[in-house]
Amino acid sequence: MDITNTITPLGGDVYEIDTRMAGYSGITAGYLIMSDRPCLVEPGTSGSAPVVQAALRELGVGPDDLASVVVTHIHLDHAGGVGDIARMYPRAEVVVHEKGARHLADPSRLMRSARMVYGDALDTLFGELKPTDAARIRSVEDTGTVDLGGGRRLESHYSPGHAKHHVGLMDSQTGDLYVGDAAGIYIPETADVKPATPPPDFDLGTALASIGKFRSLGPQRLLFAHYGPVTDVDDTLGRSAEELRVWVDAVSDANDQGLDLDHAVAMVVDRTRDRYAITAEGADPALAAKYEVLNSAESNVAGIMHALNKGT
Repeated sequence: MDITNTITPLGGDVYEIDTRMAGYSGITAGYLIMSDRPCLVEPGTSGSAPVVQAALRELGVGPDDLASVVVTHIHLDHAGGVGDIARMYPRAEVVVHEKGARHLADPSRLMRSARMVYGDALDTLFGELKPTDAARIRSVEDTGTVDLGGGRRLESHYSPGHAKHHVGLMDSQTGDLYVGDAAGIYIPETADVKPATPPPDFDLGTALASIGKFRSLGPQRLLFAHYGPVTDVDDTLGRSAEELRVWVDAVSDANDQGLDLDHAVAMVVDRTRDRYAITAEGADPALAAKYEVLNSAESNVAGIMHALNKGT
């Protein structure tokens, strides 16, 4: 397994691991906290499990060494590899919000839903989420704690809006906040912040409240699953909230005009294009295409339309 350039030390005994989702580089990150009780945050997809295993081996973490695997939420780009990793590291506890726990124990319903959305592309993008023994899963509620050893803790904070089973994770020693997708995605090549609003759980008010909760925690650094560390915390969280409002306003206008999904997507993309360096004139089209696979405009618009039309 070639793991060249997959491991980046971030300080504080934290290592970013490029999980190489669907073979792409720089699209989905996992993180190893190399504490007294080593912890893997965001293992990535099932297809990424061998990459993650090789990276952990390189960092000196053997099959019996990993103490915990923690996911911010159960979407397959974050948690699709949990079952594989649990088998590779039989002593590791799996930590997830209580609303996601049953889907890690029995992924059949989640996989059926994903298959309906992605079709055959599911196998290439994510692979199959395999079941984890329920006895190894520990669910957390509004808050929870993961023991990292030596007095160090990972504290979970319920943060729905992107997904109803989402938590942010705060490292008590470093002040790192693992934001999952609750603050959108950060594109390191361009420093863009873009929303992540897929169906069926997106809710603007709830999402903004979760960003506000993140701000109130006073993190020193944000660690994005997509992608990497950000030290300009207040500005980035402010931009996360602003982009959500811009996209919801744009989709609301399209909705008021009675546009179908395809026409709504075209209108919203046109309206928001100039907000991002990744879609500016002269930008690298391959970079834009990579992030469209991960965070498509169609998925974002569909999620916002679903929220706007709920109950109508």
